[in-house]
Amino acid sequence: MNKQTVKRILKYASPYKGSLMMAMIYALLYVVLTLTVPVLIGKAIDHAIERGNVDFAAIGQFLLMIAVTVAACSVFQWLMGLCINKVSYFTVRDIRREAFEKLNRVPLSYIDSHPHGDLISRIVNDSDAVGDGLLQGITQLFSGLVMIICTLGFMVMMNVYIALIVVILTPLSLFFAAFVSRISQKQFKKQSGTQGELSSFAEEYIGQQKLVKAFGYEEEACEGFDEINQRLKECGQKSQFYSSLANPGTRFVNSIVTVAVTIVGAVSAVSGGITVGQISAFITYANQYTKPFNEVTGVIPQLQAALAGAGRVFELLDEPDQTPDDADALVPVSCAGQISAENVYFSYTPEKKLIEDFHLNVKAGQCIAIVGPTGCGKTTLINLLMRFYDVDSGDIQIDGSSIYHIKRDSLRSMFGMVLQESWLYHASIRDNVAYGKPDATLEEVRQACKEAYIDRFIQRLPDGYDTIISEGGTNLSAGQRQLLCIARVMLCDPPMLILDEATGSIDTRTELKVQRAFNKMMQGRTSFIVAHRLSTIKEADIILVMKDGNIIEQGSHDELISRNGFYCKLYNSQFAPT
Repeated sequence: MNKQTVKRILKYASPYKGSLMMAMIYALLYVVLTLTVPVLIGKAIDHAIERGNVDFAAIGQFLLMIAVTVAACSVFQWLMGLCINKVSYFTVRDIRREAFEKLNRVPLSYIDSHPHGDLISRIVNDSDAVGDGLLQGITQLFSGLVMIICTLGFMVMMNVYIALIVVILTPLSLFFAAFVSRISQKQFKKQSGTQGELSSFAEEYIGQQKLVKAFGYEEEACEGFDEINQRLKECGQKSQFYSSLANPGTRFVNSIVTVAVTIVGAVSAVSGGITVGQISAFITYANQYTKPFNEVTGVIPQLQAALAGAGRVFELLDEPDQTPDDADALVPVSCAGQISAENVYFSYTPEKKLIEDFHLNVKAGQCIAIVGPTGCGKTTLINLLMRFYDVDSGDIQIDGSSIYHIKRDSLRSMFGMVLQESWLYHASIRDNVAYGKPDATLEEVRQACKEAYIDRFIQRLPDGYDTIISEGGTNLSAGQRQLLCIARVMLCDPPMLILDEATGSIDTRTELKVQRAFNKMMQGRTSFIVAHRLSTIKEADIILVMKDGNIIEQGSHDELISRNGFYCKLYNSQFAPT
């Protein structure tokens, strides 16, 4: 699993292999110059170990050479970091962009079935973890690998036997680090998942603070947060504890290597096989050789977190896309609005049936009202018409063409939707109203707002149509938000309308005005009205009465009342004393 994840991360980094190659070159130059410094120091020491015979001129030259070499090392290290940063940030940018684009391609059922906070955490937090791990990993692997190879070459040239001691003892630290890595990876994966759960919980409760305060649920909300936070603390502690064992363990092994080199080198120096300056250089090389192992094990927490985060992001990217449009899918240039549904079966989950053997025939230009008790399938029918969900079996047709043979964009552009829940985002009022028609002129936007009876309110704002709406429209009242959504649909002027309790948050006086605007707009258009206040749909051409996913009655208001059936009881119940 980890190998596949690493391969996929490297695949995203492959477009920037030019920067990777430059980083390798800078790493090589950095390491070579770094390893040159101990040689220069050793030579300087050899010119200063005899009493009364110190060659200050030679020492000065070596010190100057050391200063220049160290400065060059710093420059190449900076350039290497610059290239690696570019690779890391660009790679994460591409992953995050693809993940966000993926959210626009997956079926709506996937979005509905996953906590939104968790999806946000995958795109933001987990992608950041990939970047941090990639940055640390590439830095340490590049410089570390070159450092190991070059240091080994320098040591072999100086003394083969001492070099063998270093090579034999150092792998012990690798075995220890690999053992710790296997244990800590499980905890990092659990930590990443719990972090997503915490983000989802926080996002949900922050967005519903009015509800929390209205019902005095603060204490229970804090308890729920504390429970998840406690689990995150526990798995975070375990992951950090296990991963932190690697660094001190490898340092212990490396300290043994240094001691062995020092002892063997001293014995060799006594016998004349090596100089004191070379012993100094060898000890430095031994530390340089083991340093990459320490650094790699030191960044294991970031690497493990990166792999866990990448796994969660790739889970999202591996989700199947929604069924693509047919290659020969239609793009209708006009729409009369005749709709029919035959033998439609649909359920959100297989074990819970909802709509079964559903039939519907709507003539062009008719106003269809859909009523029924909660959970009967009213909104589900709208979801099926818009292809937010696909039917399990059966077919829905518009003007004789199956909606499954019409491009989704074209199908949805035929409908204008106004729901009880307002769809507003952080932008100006003009941008919000023109969301469905971005090229609309200001005059067109104003005309739509006038028809929705919101223009006068907007004109009184300090910045008028340039006033910025806060996220979710929280700086507007519920009625004002809904009027803006109505204006948005009026601006698009679609051939068919879907109004799901569209005036539920508007005062009675404004509702009458907006209803007149709707009536004018609905003339000649097929319209679907989902209503709970049955008094608002008395003028509909046909009223569909739904129960348990089926149409049990249909007809005009007067016809249904005269039948004294389910609709009559539902209508009269609104006026019955409680």
